[in-house]
Amino acid sequence: MSTTSSTPPTPSKSVTARALSVLGAFSAVTPRLNLSQISRATGLPVATVFRLAGELEDGGFLQRDGSNFYSLGIKLWEMGLLTPVHGRLREIAMPFLLNLQYRTRETVQLAVLDGLDAVYVEKLTSEVGVPVQSRIGSRIPLHATAVGQVLLAYSDSGLIDQVVDSPLTKYTEGTITSKRTLLRELSNVRDRGYAYSASEYLPGAVAIAAPVFVGGKIEAACGVVNYDNRADIEECYSSLQEACTGFAARLEELKKSGQSY
Repeated sequence: MSTTSSTPPTPSKSVTARALSVLGAFSAVTPRLNLSQISRATGLPVATVFRLAGELEDGGFLQRDGSNFYSLGIKLWEMGLLTPVHGRLREIAMPFLLNLQYRTRETVQLAVLDGLDAVYVEKLTSEVGVPVQSRIGSRIPLHATAVGQVLLAYSDSGLIDQVVDSPLTKYTEGTITSKRTLLRELSNVRDRGYAYSASEYLPGAVAIAAPVFVGGKIEAACGVVNYDNRADIEECYSSLQEACTGFAARLEELKKSGQSY
């Protein structure tokens, strides 16, 4: 006696989900993609990508150049400026970041925690070129960067366990890939109040980063970076600490007055 399976078929992605997956294919590392590359990144057929990309282009969410490569459009840029993390937080931080960059003459960063990554929301650069992995909007690993280690060190124990128990990707010879070593380094960060990183994510990049606390919880991390193996980067700590303290105090004022950021 034959039987038929009662398992329902797997539903296909909705149009919205497919459109979002097309937009999600773009990143700081892959800001320009053609149809074939988008298809491979999303798993969608080229014909589907062609139709969705055309509709997104019509709406201003994508733009296409003369070589038929797509990039994110002006509409998404306008919408991105409305997000709190890019707008208000960045606006409040800017005077402190500008002063820090002026005093150290190095690249300075502002990063926040998002899931299991850190995300750069602002960066003021020195005269030295900044690697693509380090640009605004880039997602960076928590275990292999100074700002990431600061954000992780002061996070709740559940997130720390989740990160240290996951495979720790090796980016350079200096990357921490041992759970025990990472836990020890996070403890060092909490003891001294800042993180120090040397060629852990990018060869030649040395950095220090410190936390920005609001109401006893970490809100962001500020960092100072040199891409040419500066040996005395830790001498920037007093300026970094002053910037973080001033930024945190301003956020505290806004919080007490009931204003959002």
